Amino acid sequence: MKTVKISLLSVLFLMISVGSSFSQVVSNKEISEKIAAFKNDAKGPYQQIMWFCPDGSKVPPQMRCPEPGVQRATYKKWVDDLAKSNGIYLGQILAATNFDDFLDEQHQFSRLKQYQLENYIESIDNGWIQQKAKFYRGAFQDEDENAWGEDFLKWALLNKQLGESNFYLLRQSFKDIPHKTENANIRKVRSLSMELADSIPSFMKLRIKIHGQPAADDIQAVKDFKVKNAAILNSATEEKFKQLISEMEMLFKPANWQSLENFIKPIGVTTDAGKSLQKSLGELSKAQTAAQKIEIGAWVLLETRKHIPAATPKSKMALFDLSNKTEELIFKELPNWQVSTLADILKKNYVLSMAAAGAGYIEIWEWEKIESALNPSLLTELSVGQLNESLALARGVVEWSTGMIRANYGAEIKRFEGFEPLASGFSDDIIRSSVLLHLGLSVGELGNFIASYSGLSNQVFTIDNQSHFRGLNPGFARGELVVADSPEGLEVSADKIYVFQHPPADLKPVAGIATVSEGNLVSHVQLLARNLGIPNAVLSQQNLAALKQYAGKPIFYAVSDKGTVLMKEAKNMTAEENALFETKKRVEKKIRVEVDKLDLNQKKVLSLREVNAASSGKICGPKAANLGQLKLMFPENVVEGLVIPFGIFRKHMEQQMPGESKSYWQFLNAAFAEATRMEKSGTNKEEIDGFVLNKLQQLREAILKMPFLPEFEADFNTRFRSVLGKETGSLPVFLRSDTNMEDLKDFTGAGLNLTLFNVSEAAKIKQGIKQVWASPYSERSFRWRQSYLLNPENVYPSILVIPTVNVDYSGVLITKGVGAGNAADLTIAFSRGAGGAVDGQAAESYHLKLSGENKLLAPSREPYYNQLPVTGGTGKLPATFETPILNKQNLAEIRDFSKKLKQKMKENNGMEGPYDVELGFLNDKLWLFQVRPFVENKNAAGSVYLESISPKTDETKIISLTENL
Repeated sequence: MKTVKISLLSVLFLMISVGSSFSQVVSNKEISEKIAAFKNDAKGPYQQIMWFCPDGSKVPPQMRCPEPGVQRATYKKWVDDLAKSNGIYLGQILAATNFDDFLDEQHQFSRLKQYQLENYIESIDNGWIQQKAKFYRGAFQDEDENAWGEDFLKWALLNKQLGESNFYLLRQSFKDIPHKTENANIRKVRSLSMELADSIPSFMKLRIKIHGQPAADDIQAVKDFKVKNAAILNSATEEKFKQLISEMEMLFKPANWQSLENFIKPIGVTTDAGKSLQKSLGELSKAQTAAQKIEIGAWVLLETRKHIPAATPKSKMALFDLSNKTEELIFKELPNWQVSTLADILKKNYVLSMAAAGAGYIEIWEWEKIESALNPSLLTELSVGQLNESLALARGVVEWSTGMIRANYGAEIKRFEGFEPLASGFSDDIIRSSVLLHLGLSVGELGNFIASYSGLSNQVFTIDNQSHFRGLNPGFARGELVVADSPEGLEVSADKIYVFQHPPADLKPVAGIATVSEGNLVSHVQLLARNLGIPNAVLSQQNLAALKQYAGKPIFYAVSDKGTVLMKEAKNMTAEENALFETKKRVEKKIRVEVDKLDLNQKKVLSLREVNAASSGKICGPKAANLGQLKLMFPENVVEGLVIPFGIFRKHMEQQMPGESKSYWQFLNAAFAEATRMEKSGTNKEEIDGFVLNKLQQLREAILKMPFLPEFEADFNTRFRSVLGKETGSLPVFLRSDTNMEDLKDFTGAGLNLTLFNVSEAAKIKQGIKQVWASPYSERSFRWRQSYLLNPENVYPSILVIPTVNVDYSGVLITKGVGAGNAADLTIAFSRGAGGAVDGQAAESYHLKLSGENKLLAPSREPYYNQLPVTGGTGKLPATFETPILNKQNLAEIRDFSKKLKQKMKENNGMEGPYDVELGFLNDKLWLFQVRPFVENKNAAGSVYLESISPKTDETKIISLTENL
């Protein structure tokens, strides 16, 4: 994985404005209204026809440029203004557009991606904003668009880094930007079938078939439907049926593999790429079956990608077109590949995964990590366990591939969704137009076989492709199902079950959760879910769409320790399942945090070297105490630091609270005393919660304005200088909340309170201390504590202050195999930059096995990473995926550290494992930032019911690959 090199101006822009990237001046409502108006405007988004001259000037059509120019439409002023204010480009015409402006590299290629997205929307919405403007004569000329497209792509290929770091995006651009090549028509088929289903509801069944699993026999089905329903067809629908049948006949014409010969000459007959293609064409001419042809095609895709970096710009043009043409031919041929045995389906998964690598949906290094494990060529039999591993790998390719699409286009889709909901279908359209469609179906077929053979199968209502569900954390829940594409802005409830596109970083208590993107196994959200027995699973985008029909209904949701997922309507629950919740009420014990051992007399700022594991819950929280212990054991790998003990917080809370006749501490206790009185008097829980949360908000706001005691401020500045070596404000630091109510034996509390990144100015550091003190009284933090602790009001925050380490990459180490791993394995997840993995980013994850194997669980798919400037604050920089984050040396050092950590904890009578460690690398040096116990929910893991939905299987049982499906 490499950082994209961009200008200093671009870095500053990204650091200031990443996320929205442009100031929102025009509201989405106004944009939506304008789009509706453009649809009925004869000129759409365009103003008038002009000549665009090479010198940048524009002249009316009756005049001429001094040198030959391009005649095309100009944009309406509102469209031009929208581009400037919002960075949204509507109705883009390519001819005469500046290449750099269109590539828009400084905004992560936003304008290029918007062009691709708008093409999709136009294809499914009868031209979209050009519904009438497509008849506006002279608005743009196909020959000019093609000529511009060819010149632009040649220019883009001169940027070597663009091709190497953004291969997938560049290849997609060759699909979407006109440059005198044939275009695949699968999108036209889907668009026409959708339009017909909208006007003729009875066509919906056929439309779903064509959309999901298109095949040649659909042509006759469409013809039969047209004849049967002739009486209700008008001239417009009659014409659309003719177009659909014509496009389908073109789509399902036999794949003409010999058409690849046309690429030999432009590639170069004597080049390595040309020779490789000629060899493959020779093999294709002898191939008898669809399977043989597709395997050769997948090899052509992979070899073509490998040849592109060293090719000349002219050859690169042909190689990218060859790549897209090859995938098109594979897509056409795939319906003819029939599988009947286990060997067939394993071979198909292997070949289509190779094709996915060749097409850029996964990176070459990722393919090389999994290739041998997926290849069934030399095998005659496999154990059930090995089959499950093969399924997990193939399913991983599908997930990583959809992650690649999301990483590239997710931001622009989200931007457009604000004013045009049709944009949400873009990523799905890419998937269904690619080899990923058939790979997903094939993976599902293998999953069904394994489930049937082993008796392990998901039971998720009656939806299709259930094998794409994969349990992450065991548990069971009952509640209303909420299905939302995004968790942003959604107020969650502790008694509901949520299905999201991706997990939020700051999740409040919920009954259950499932996401399309799991983030990573060891993020704070995942650790909380695992600790508290909250059922948690990952599913496909198609699964999410299928679940929407059950949204709003009460359901039962269970995930077993082996990853089996069950969802059903609550009204269909068995007596045993209903009884679970009575049992749960009886055995579910809340934890009381002991406060008797608190030493509130320690009112001086301490050095990190002055605390150790024994200080936890006494002088300070476990973060500082355990990091102090790590400093003792690994002095060269832990920074110096300061600790602000519980006693300093409590002393400040004894000051009188402004506007009150009592201290801050008395105000807090009075609020909880009143809540207790309300509960005893029969007041309902919602009213009590509202009262408490209102009081906590008052307290939180007061703490933020609380004056520092003069002796503390002086002591802090002195200790900052003596321990950290600089004056307060001249060294950026992290301020980490560290309470007595986290990292407990049975409650992790991971990520519930505030950590401030990279604070540099003295005033901001001091205000940050107050922010951290106030954070345990936030609604989210209190609700989690309230759900699982008996005395959530007795929270005491200490603060860990450590200097910033602007790591190259950082992550989490769990000293056991999480999920499918062995207890003796290690599980790690790393993101580029600081803090991404713990916040739930799609991180690079591994099982480091006891055998020595470093098994890749998932590569990173985060388009941005956190950077920590010396001036303070955080910035965002773009990242790419063509190389792994962790190198071999890093992986070896993590293994070595884990071994030493276990030994030294034992020697020093430290906490029991397994451990959850936050760590990072800067210039390949390992830095340690936190260690705590890794806590799992024993009730969920040992539930008899959850074991019953995943019957015990013999993982060593051998299955012949000749077994029929």
